[in-house]
Amino acid sequence: MADLSPKDVEKAEFAFSIYDADGTNVIDCVDLGNVLRALNLNPTNATIEKLGGTKKKGEKKMKLDEFLPIFSQCKKDKEQGCFEDFVECLKLYDKQENGTMLAAELSHTLLSLGERLADAEVETVLKDCMDPEDDDGFIPYTRSVRTGRFSRFLGALSIRIF
Repeated sequence: MADLSPKDVEKAEFAFSIYDADGTNVIDCVDLGNVLRALNLNPTNATIEKLGGTKKKGEKKMKLDEFLPIFSQCKKDKEQGCFEDFVECLKLYDKQENGTMLAAELSHTLLSLGERLADAEVETVLKDCMDPEDDDGFIPYTRSVRTGRFSRFLGALSIRIF
């Protein structure tokens, strides 16, 4: 934890406080991933579980002094991936090199790569977060991804896309 700067600690305290429902410097461990993602980290769901995160509310609590070493550890992870990495992955499916891809390929990608989404979640992404398909089945992925609708949806699901 010595590698955290005073500014890092301040940011961590602020993010932690958002999920501290009753102001006691304690969060429910179901929110561990949300706090880390609020700090611009991108841990997998499996990593969050290893670090003490839970799937159900009320199973476990965590104090701020327990969270800071976890934050420090996650900050050191170089395998985070970022927005630009995700766009580069989508470009692999952009056969016309014009910022579009087949909606079916995006659906397949979300169903089969990284931490997979469920069919219903993919349908929601395509319906609510992406521009409509054109007559040939292509969607303009770059505009939708850059506007943030797509990434906000995935963040709300606590999904790591890399």
